[in-house]
Amino acid sequence: MKRANEFEVSPLSLAGEEILRRLLDASAALWNETNYQRLKRYNDEDGHEDDDIWDADTGALEGKYKRVLGASTAQQVIRQNSQAWRDYFRVKSKYYDDSNTSVTDKPNPPGFRGNKDDGRDLKTVIRNTSYSIEWGERSRLEILIGKQLKDEYDHTGRLRLEVKGDPNWPEYESHGRLDLQYDEVDNVYRASQPVTISDDTQATPLAGETAALDIGANNLVACTTTTGKQYLYTGRTLFHRFRETTRRIAELQSKLEDGQYSSKRIRRLYWKRTGRRNHAQDALVRDLIERLYEDGVSEIYVGGLTDVLETHWSVETNAKTHNFWAFNQFIKRLKCTAEEYGITVKERSEAWTSQECPNCGSTSDTTRHRDTLSCVCGFESHADLVASRTFLERQTGSAVRLMAQPERFEWDDHNWSESPSSLESPKELRSHQSTIQRDGNIASEESA
Repeated sequence: MKRANEFEVSPLSLAGEEILRRLLDASAALWNETNYQRLKRYNDEDGHEDDDIWDADTGALEGKYKRVLGASTAQQVIRQNSQAWRDYFRVKSKYYDDSNTSVTDKPNPPGFRGNKDDGRDLKTVIRNTSYSIEWGERSRLEILIGKQLKDEYDHTGRLRLEVKGDPNWPEYESHGRLDLQYDEVDNVYRASQPVTISDDTQATPLAGETAALDIGANNLVACTTTTGKQYLYTGRTLFHRFRETTRRIAELQSKLEDGQYSSKRIRRLYWKRTGRRNHAQDALVRDLIERLYEDGVSEIYVGGLTDVLETHWSVETNAKTHNFWAFNQFIKRLKCTAEEYGITVKERSEAWTSQECPNCGSTSDTTRHRDTLSCVCGFESHADLVASRTFLERQTGSAVRLMAQPERFEWDDHNWSESPSSLESPKELRSHQSTIQRDGNIASEESA
């Protein structure tokens, strides 16, 4: 299984910090120069991919920076930029392919990492053979540096950094290249080490139950399981904070001088906005998967982004699903975490599940207002929970008997905590208990 050890590092001296910052700054400068040469050729070709894009003199750039970075690190930075361009062309081809609906936003070429005057995004990538990590009571990371830095600072060998915290995966079969960057918001250096761990660490599902997830714009995840449980993770507070930060960024950008594209305050806000979202998303995935594992779930169905946009399209929804929610990133995290527990994740179409009445089956006589789905037949309940239940029944071919009221979770900046308030009004609760019709029969639903 592919995993990552993420941790903080700290230089052991002031000289060590100067060396590290110069290493990161030179890496950002090399990225910018490489990207500029390729972007210039790209624009000269009127936006069409051409072999000239790859004719940038990266050999000269490597020679220019290898005395500071070391040859292997200089090569890795250039290769990382090459991969970014290949990813851009791949996504671009999908965007202009009318038969492909997986990409809905027009992609942009790789960007720059700030500039010398306004400050750069200090980051680098180090080849797996150019660093070493020792885990233990005094964990440490050692990285290769160039001859120029060694001469200037009278430094011998590799640069040694203190590692803070314990690794998630201290024992691994192999490791990949190390990503190292400076977090301007928290004023710390962060490292990410991809590792391959043995499949023996994978858990075995406790039973063969199934779950279905409805990914929403306001409620981040609504989940129903074949055990009869339902979970709802609300996202309004998170999204409001995300949007307020976005507005503040726009205000600061409008005040920039001509030719200036960013500032330290803007970069800090971007870091804070992304960090908050990722922290909440990681915690949500972990919390949900652990609950489903305890429920005996071995298989999860999740709807695709295309279905979300088709059934909930609006400018605000687009901002939530693409920018705030980072849907593709969520699916990747979900699959990765589920794999640890031996749970498989499958993407399936969930089209119209949010409009279908579970009582009479109509999609034309239903009305959705905020979180409520109502039908002329008298049915009324929480729209996202109804959608996840309908989605689950479509995949399993069996009716789901709800055994308890849904559990609702809200984010408190650290954890997803269960809300003490009930999800449902008395009318909705009565609807669940006595009026949901399946196959022409009235199903009595128990409430725990």
